[in-house]
Amino acid sequence: MELQNTVKQALNVLYHHTDDAVRLEADRWLQEFQGTLDAWQVCDNLLHDASSNPETLIFCSQTLRSKVQRYFEELPSEAFRPLRDSLNTLLKTFHMGPPKVRTQISLAIAALAVHVPAEDWGDGGIVNWLRDEMNSHHELIPSFLELLTVLPEEVFNYKIAARPNRRQKFEKELSSATEVATGILTACLSINELKEQVLEAFASWLRLRHRIPASTLASHPLVHTALSSLNSDVLSEASVNVISELIHYTAARNSGGFSVQMPLIQLIVPQVMNLKAQLRDSSKDEEDVKAIARLFADMGDSYVELIATDESILIVHALLEVASHPEYDIASMTFNFWHNLQIILIERDSYVSLGNEAAIEAERNRRLQIFRASYESLVSLVSFRVQYPQDYSGLTKEDQKDFKQTRYDVLIDAALVLGGEVTLKILYMKLLEALGSCGNNESCDWRPAEAALYCIRAISDYVSSTEAEVMPQIMALLPNLPHQPQLLQTVCLTVGAYSKWLDAASSGLSFLPSVIDILVSGMSMSEDPAAAAASAFRNICDDCGKKFCGSLDGLFQIYQRAMSGEGVFKLSAEDSLNLVEALSMVITELPSDQAKKALEALCLPAVTPLQEIINQGPITLGQKPAREITVHIDRLANIFRYVNHPEAVADAIQRLWPIFKAIFDLRAWDMRTMESLCRACKHAVRTSKRFMGITIGAILEEIQGLYKQHHQPCFLYLSSEVIK
Repeated sequence: MELQNTVKQALNVLYHHTDDAVRLEADRWLQEFQGTLDAWQVCDNLLHDASSNPETLIFCSQTLRSKVQRYFEELPSEAFRPLRDSLNTLLKTFHMGPPKVRTQISLAIAALAVHVPAEDWGDGGIVNWLRDEMNSHHELIPSFLELLTVLPEEVFNYKIAARPNRRQKFEKELSSATEVATGILTACLSINELKEQVLEAFASWLRLRHRIPASTLASHPLVHTALSSLNSDVLSEASVNVISELIHYTAARNSGGFSVQMPLIQLIVPQVMNLKAQLRDSSKDEEDVKAIARLFADMGDSYVELIATDESILIVHALLEVASHPEYDIASMTFNFWHNLQIILIERDSYVSLGNEAAIEAERNRRLQIFRASYESLVSLVSFRVQYPQDYSGLTKEDQKDFKQTRYDVLIDAALVLGGEVTLKILYMKLLEALGSCGNNESCDWRPAEAALYCIRAISDYVSSTEAEVMPQIMALLPNLPHQPQLLQTVCLTVGAYSKWLDAASSGLSFLPSVIDILVSGMSMSEDPAAAAASAFRNICDDCGKKFCGSLDGLFQIYQRAMSGEGVFKLSAEDSLNLVEALSMVITELPSDQAKKALEALCLPAVTPLQEIINQGPITLGQKPAREITVHIDRLANIFRYVNHPEAVADAIQRLWPIFKAIFDLRAWDMRTMESLCRACKHAVRTSKRFMGITIGAILEEIQGLYKQHHQPCFLYLSSEVIK
C-alpha cells in the first residue's frame, strides 16, 4: 500500500508540480520503479482500484504492457494464469474506456499470448478463448474486437522479448486459427456500427499471409463488404486497408502465383478501376484521393509483372493519372512502379524463356513500343513536378535542402525505356515552351525553364556524346537565359553534366567561349550558383583539357581572380578547389617543357600567402588559426594530385620544401595543419615517385624526428607513402 501511494504521489508531482526540477526527479523515480519486480503487483492493484485517476490508469497500464512484453520471464510459471485472468477482468472493466487504457490492456494480453504456448493458454488457444468470451459477453464485443485486431500485429512486434522459435510457433498458432478469427469477424458484420472495426481486424489478419484459397476469399462476405464500401459516399479507411492487403496477399511469395490467385485478382481489379474518375474529383477529400491513389499504386507494385506483358495497360493509364496529381505525396506513390516496370522491360532476364536472341530482341522491342507513350507522358509530368515552388525563397534552409534532394530518379527510368535522345527531345520542347511563354518579358516566371533544364541535366548520362540535333540548340539557348540565381545554378550544372558532349561533339568547341562566360557569371552571382559553376568548370577542364591548352592565359586570369578573393567571385574555399583541379587537369595536357612554367603560375596564389605568414616570424606562424594556413596547403595538395607531370611536381616540391619545413617545425603540435601538410606531401610523393631525389629523404627525416615528439598519426601514414 505504501508503494502504491508513493506511485500516486509521484504521478501527481509529474503532472501538476510547477517546479521542473521536482518534476524531473519524480519522472526519474517512476522510470526506476517501472524496472522493479514490485511494479507487476503495484500496477495491477492500482488498475483494479476504482479510485485511481486517469493519469494513474494510463501509467500503470503502460507499465504492465511493457512488463509483459519485455520481462515476462521474471515471473514464476504459476503466475501466468492469475495474470491472464486479471488482464481479462481489466479488459472488461475498461470496455467503455479510457480508450488508451483499454488499448494497453489489449496489447498486454496479446504479448502474453506471444510468450505462452496455445496448450498452456488453455481453451484451445487465445483465439478460441476470445470466441468463447465474445459469445458469453455480447456487450464487450468492441473490446474483444480490438484485442483480435492487435493479435496478428504482435507477431511482428520485436519489442516483445520472445525467443525466435516461440515467435515462429505463435505465428503458426494464429495461422491455424485464421478460420476461427474470420468466422468471428463475419458474425460481427451483423452489428452495423462495428463494421469499420471488423474490417480493420480483417486487414490485420490478412497481413499474416495465411493461405486461404483465392476462390474462398473471392466469395467471402468480409471481402464483399470491403469492396462494396469502396463505392460509398464516405470512403471507408478500413475498406481501403482490406483491399490493399488483399492486393499484397495475391502477390505474396507463398501465394502460389498469379494463376492460382486469378479469381481474387479478377474481382479486385475492376472494383478499384471504377475509382479512377475520383482521382480528379475536386469535391473529394484529399485523404480519400490519397487512399484511392494508394490502391492503384499497390496494384501497380504487386502486378507489375502482369502489366509488363501488356495485359493490363488500363492500370498504367490509371497510374499516369495518379502521377499527374499536383500533390507530391500522392504522385510519388507511383514512382516505384515505373522503376520496376522499366527493369522488367529492359532486363534480359525477363525474356530468357523465349530462347534465341532474335526472339528476345523482338519481344523486348514489342513491349517497349507498347509502353513508350506512357513513359513519354511521364517525362512531361515529371518536368512539371520538379519546378521550384512559388514560396521557395520563404522556405527554411532545411526545407530548401529537402526540395533539392527530392527531385526524381523516375526521369532516368523513362530515359532507359525511351532512350536518351527521345527523352531529351521531349524536354527540349518543354524548355522552348517555357521560354516561349516569356517572350521578351524580363520579369516572367523563370521556374518552368529551370525545371526543364534540371531534367535535361538529370538524363545527361543517357544522351550520346555525339548527339547533333538537340544539344547544339540547347547550348545556343543557354547564354540568353536570364541571370536569376536558381536558374543560373541549374544552367551551370547542366553545362557541367554535358562536358563530355562538349568534348566529343563536332560543334562542341564553338560553344566553349560562351560556356566559360556563363560559368564566370555563375561564380560572380551568389554562393549556390558559384559552387555549381566551379564544379562545372572542373568537369569541362577534365573532359576538354586538350582544347584549352591554347587558352591558358584566359583560364589563369579567372583562376587568379578567384584565388585572390578580391574580385566579385563568391566562391567558398572548398569550391575554389574545383578551380585548382580544373587548371591542374589542363596543365596535365601540356608538353613537359610548358608544364613546369604553368605549374609555377598555378602554385603562386597559394605559395605567396604562406611565404608572407612565415616572413612575419615564428610567433605569428605559431599563432595563426589553422584554417588560414590549411586553405592554401589544401590547394597545393590538389595541384600535386591532379598535375600528372612527375618531374614538374618534383621540382615544385623541392622549391617549396623550405616553406613546408618551416610549418612542420613550428606547428607540429597542430593536428589539423599537420594532416593538411602531410596530405600535400603524400600527393607530391605519389605523383613524382623517384623524381623527388633528395627532397624525399628530407621529408622522411623531418617526419621521423617530429613523430618522436608529437605522435601525430598522419606522420606514420606519410612515412608509409614515402617508403612505398
